[in-house]
Amino acid sequence: MTGPNAVSETLYTSLTDQLPSFLSSALLQCNQLPTLPAVALNILDISQGAEATLSDYASAIEHDPALTARIMSVANSVHYLRAAQPPHTCFDATQRIGLDVTLATVLSFCLFENDHGARGRLPFWQRSITAAVAASYLAQQLCPHQSGSVFTTALLQDIGILALQTAYPGDAELLYGIENTSHQHIMQVEKRYFGCHHALVGAWLLAKWGAHDSLIHAIQHSHDGLDTEDNAALCLRISGAIADAWLSANPADALAGVMRQLNALTPSSEWAMSGLLAHLQQTLPPLMETLGLGMPVTVDSIALLKEAQQRLFEHTLSLSARLDAQQKARETLLNDYAELQQRSRLDPLTQLANRAWLEEQLRERFRLCLTTERTMSVVFIDLDHFKVLNDRYGHQAGDQVLAHFGRMLASLIRVGDLAGRYGGEEFLVILPDEDAEGARRFAERITRRLQERPMARVDQEPLYVSVSIGVACLTDGGFGDERELIDAADQSMYFIKRSGRGGVSVYGH
Repeated sequence: MTGPNAVSETLYTSLTDQLPSFLSSALLQCNQLPTLPAVALNILDISQGAEATLSDYASAIEHDPALTARIMSVANSVHYLRAAQPPHTCFDATQRIGLDVTLATVLSFCLFENDHGARGRLPFWQRSITAAVAASYLAQQLCPHQSGSVFTTALLQDIGILALQTAYPGDAELLYGIENTSHQHIMQVEKRYFGCHHALVGAWLLAKWGAHDSLIHAIQHSHDGLDTEDNAALCLRISGAIADAWLSANPADALAGVMRQLNALTPSSEWAMSGLLAHLQQTLPPLMETLGLGMPVTVDSIALLKEAQQRLFEHTLSLSARLDAQQKARETLLNDYAELQQRSRLDPLTQLANRAWLEEQLRERFRLCLTTERTMSVVFIDLDHFKVLNDRYGHQAGDQVLAHFGRMLASLIRVGDLAGRYGGEEFLVILPDEDAEGARRFAERITRRLQERPMARVDQEPLYVSVSIGVACLTDGGFGDERELIDAADQSMYFIKRSGRGGVSVYGH
């Protein structure tokens, strides 16, 4: 794929900016992210139209001989032999198998069959198909003119998980390898580990493909709450919970939780649930087999609904407590792992990034700037006369100055910037997409703030400090690597030192 089209370029940029910088860098540098061919993207666009017909889909599919052959093969499979005449055209085939199976076949052919690790991710694909079938059924009841759009959105709502598994294969087992873990819990872990959850990553990936804006927005908000007046969004958001329940080791307990949420919205959800479960029981086994996704455990929909209704009369808090107890050990491990990751990146005194994390991030961002023709600036800061301060007032006062300066620096940076302690009394700030003049203004805010606020108190007396600051911008020096960029900022800082300290110097200006 070549990237987002003109329609979604602004949205793609916005979504990239919403991702934590380290995550967007990792995703952009990963050359194995899921992709879709042009024919599949065209079909996604068609699905967003309320007036789309099977003829529209067939015409798009016919542009890809391999995909056409796959559709014809499905139409001739054992599950569709009841038809009197074999299909002779792609349109005949789509008429025989219907819209949902057509869309599922297209996307599974383009994603699942080209996913080299797909066999190890069968639960992911089974959940995606289950959610899509559930969403389509609900859409037929609530917003039938949007059923195609709802089906494709539900099928792709968790594509962000696939992207994260691909970009972070070493962490995939820890994050996603737990059977029967709810999506809500997965998103909480993702938020701690990545700074966002997979719905945002999925929307970013769709924008990168150049998908329709409406599909991108739907994916981004696919895991929001059920309190919405948009019926298509409601179908989508319910579908994931239904899929979790259907594939759960304890489906009645999980389904009772879903029904509890639905009953809060409308008391008529039980009759709708009966038809939905019967539809899943009838539709999923042949569809899973046709798509080569194996056969999930057969569920008796009538017995399941009765058992789930019984669960609704039980004490919901005790059910939640038992579930929490079962997951407590794993959650503790995940929390400890995330906390350890965070601690390994921080300087304990200032709570800013440590040198190792600074250098790693600067290296990644430097490369990203070169490949995307963006700019960045670094600000190198050295506290003036710090050794004299330590000798005169003691190391405790020196540590107090460093800690207060770190908090002050953290309060001045923007989202996406990175400030850290480079060593001793030296600090470094990375300013993505900032030119030399903007970096200078940032540095001058630091010097003004230090003039206004003491960094420590000794014997009740305020202790003010000054700093020497050097600034270097990537576009001003023809730098070969990030080390040269730091050296330029360092040289500018020492120019201020030699000139009397307490000021700002910009490299090349």
